[in-house]
Amino acid sequence: MSTDSKEPDIELFVKAGSDGESVGNCPFSQRLFMILWLKGVVFNVTTVDLKRKPTDLHNLAPGTHPPFLTFDGEVRTDTNKIEEFLEATLCPPKYPKLAARHRESNTAGNDIFAKFSAFIKNTKPEANDALEKGLTKALKKLDDYLNSPLPGEADANDSEEGSSRSFLDGNELTLADCNLLPKLHIVKVVAKKYRNYDIPADMKGVWRYLNKAYARDEFTNTCADTTEIETAYKDVARRLAK
Repeated sequence: MSTDSKEPDIELFVKAGSDGESVGNCPFSQRLFMILWLKGVVFNVTTVDLKRKPTDLHNLAPGTHPPFLTFDGEVRTDTNKIEEFLEATLCPPKYPKLAARHRESNTAGNDIFAKFSAFIKNTKPEANDALEKGLTKALKKLDDYLNSPLPGEADANDSEEGSSRSFLDGNELTLADCNLLPKLHIVKVVAKKYRNYDIPADMKGVWRYLNKAYARDEFTNTCADTTEIETAYKDVARRLAK
């Protein structure tokens, strides 16, 4: 008997916001939330209040912080392994393949978050400029990638303009976007709030990318509220010493 017709029983546990109920600031939680949404599978989402972690959850995945998920009753806890498992299990023809076709798409922008963290946690005014430049340089590298045609894309457009694709690997969201977009959004929100830093307006590729993401339910409906993200960084973002 084929089991193809039966939908798997999936529950995703994500970090709760400061109210204990809404979706909290966690790029890893959002990454898995987006993947499941894009797969078009039926699933439930439970927010976990880390301050009052319920006993049954503690028993389900002892010592584990969200995100984690249960798939047909089996607990899975490692974000990268969960991603691999979902891509292998929820596969065509029933579910779409989400892996990027171009290997470079998976690593584009992968140093932005580290540069951002160094910039935001710094307390020394004399180091601020160099750290800000480091973040801008990492963003510029992503901008260059988004503006460079992918193999095969140039022939299709045959334009001198470069690429006008929406996302890292083309016009559809892939696993690469599920990983990068939640972090990039945090960078945009937090750097503005605590360092008055804006992603430069001339980075057309990065802004096109963000704006295309903001037009997609899979991104906006899995994202923590801006105030939630700002609150999460209140104690992380160090004030520059006067």
